[in-house]
Amino acid sequence: MVMAAPAAPSTLYPTPRCNSSRNIVPFPANPFKRSATLLDLPFQQALRLAATVPQAVSGTDQQTNVLSTNEEGDRIRRLQNGSDVRGVALEGEKGRTVDLTPQAVEAIAESFGEWVMESLTRESGQEKAKVRVSFGRDPRLSGPALSTAVLAGLSSAGCVVFDMGLATTPACFMSTVLPQFAYDASIMMTASHLPYTRNGLKFFTGRGGLNASEVEEICDRAARKYTARRMGLGYSGSVPSLTRNNVDFMSAYAEHLRTIIKERINHPHHYDTPLEGFKVVVNAGNGSGGFFTWNVLDKLGADTFGSLHLEPDGMFPNHIPNPEDRTAMSLTRAAVLEQQADLGIVFDTDVDRSGVVDSTGAAINGDRLIALMAAIVLREHPGTTVVTDARTSVSLTEFIAARGGHHCLYRVGYRNVIDKGIQLNWDGVETHLMMETTGHGALKENHFLDDGAYMVVKIIIEMVRMKLMGSSEGIGSLIKELKDPLESVELRMNILTQPKHAKQKGAEVVETLKQCIEEGRLQGWHLDACGDCWVSDGCLVDSNDTPVDIDARMYRARVSDEVHGQHGWIQIRQSVHNPNIAINMQSSMAGGCQAITTTLRDKFLLASGLEEFVDVSQVDTYARSGSLG
Repeated sequence: MVMAAPAAPSTLYPTPRCNSSRNIVPFPANPFKRSATLLDLPFQQALRLAATVPQAVSGTDQQTNVLSTNEEGDRIRRLQNGSDVRGVALEGEKGRTVDLTPQAVEAIAESFGEWVMESLTRESGQEKAKVRVSFGRDPRLSGPALSTAVLAGLSSAGCVVFDMGLATTPACFMSTVLPQFAYDASIMMTASHLPYTRNGLKFFTGRGGLNASEVEEICDRAARKYTARRMGLGYSGSVPSLTRNNVDFMSAYAEHLRTIIKERINHPHHYDTPLEGFKVVVNAGNGSGGFFTWNVLDKLGADTFGSLHLEPDGMFPNHIPNPEDRTAMSLTRAAVLEQQADLGIVFDTDVDRSGVVDSTGAAINGDRLIALMAAIVLREHPGTTVVTDARTSVSLTEFIAARGGHHCLYRVGYRNVIDKGIQLNWDGVETHLMMETTGHGALKENHFLDDGAYMVVKIIIEMVRMKLMGSSEGIGSLIKELKDPLESVELRMNILTQPKHAKQKGAEVVETLKQCIEEGRLQGWHLDACGDCWVSDGCLVDSNDTPVDIDARMYRARVSDEVHGQHGWIQIRQSVHNPNIAINMQSSMAGGCQAITTTLRDKFLLASGLEEFVDVSQVDTYARSGSLG
């Protein structure tokens, strides 16, 4: 999200009171009102009007068709995944049917194009003659067919489309920023680290990634559009004229990254090749990240021999492209040690996340990656606030505080974490780093964009700086004081209901837990709160005047007992991606997580009768044995 930086706060850390909503730069009201059409009406009203059209259907057939199209519309809405769209695009996944069809993608892309055009009109006060939208994709097998659907949808909306081909998610946003391109909006087709059968869409304007409420609006419009077409209304069936303007943006994006590295290192002996003498191994996981090897590192003089899985392959045959994946990190660690490399890099499929391996072979992801980035950023910006999701450890908070920083815990979800950082900055609280334990990380200096490649750029610059300063230690030495929690566990409970009811049931479970804690039925459990901002009630509720939208329910509680005092915490949350509930917990005492799980099972899940619509088998297994094996 691009905006003017607010003035730095005083040395006294202020108590934030946010006066801005999630949309930091809201569009003014639309001055151009037009006559309502079927697609502008609320869904049920559109169906009632549609049912009166003679050529549609009649009698019993009409009622059946209305019910079926109502369900079809809901399927489009359920494709929303927080601030993204995701679904099953190919057969082959047990228990899942294809729902991200070319027809659905076309309706969503067309709705996005219309939304962009209307937004630009509201912003400028006049209709823009030519709206330019870029489009990129990862190497998934469903990409080519769905790309045609995106092109058709955007063209139907009246947009001029620029096809970037194989690209990364951060590059799509940057195509709206770099002056020689400056597109009005962009779409990235990816499902990140999910199986090859999945695919999805991410949406950007020059302000940043769209938030959940904006994507909900687009999906609702697409659902009405899709339903009307299924009923034979408002759609001629003619195919719009498709013009594919191919553009090589990735080369420009790579040059942009190279320039940053050269300028900030400012090497005294070889400015243009500041990575001479460094060995760096990249594991792209057969996703879109191979460009970083040959178009960034190689051209800056690095030795990248021994890099892994650089060629794009939509089947992802070697491992899940995910910096949290144990296989990905293990293979990268082995390559670093074999090549005696200075650094190993792991990207996810679309390169909005990353993890690294230091020269000793130590994996740096999760809390360790956040600590590394915090150490770098706090050296550059003393006293800054670091926003993370609420799954991070107490040790990380202590690590940040020991370096003069402030730690704000917030909701799980990279968009939530980034938007909280944006709000803090607008409220006068200097916040330069926002990171999630999954590897998503954004910096104020980089448009608040979660960019795995830019994160690695920062680490590389620090690695070279340390060497130029005479240090013989690698980047891992920056986090040697970070303590790992004694115990850390994640459990999942599948929601045993129809997909269309899963979100509601998940919310009921999470809210019931909150009620149990507040009523004192779970002895020693207390809702957590962040003391440095307006987050309260378990890092969920914004207590300021303009709370942001909640895309998934979640709470975090501190856990203590009479013998050990406070020894851990538990967080329970709805998954944004799948119909399940995630349970994260950490403890500083042996057996602490098992004790927390036993209390959760006996005093909450079974006592509340929730086992009827959530699968508690994993919770029960861990409560009994203290392991999942």
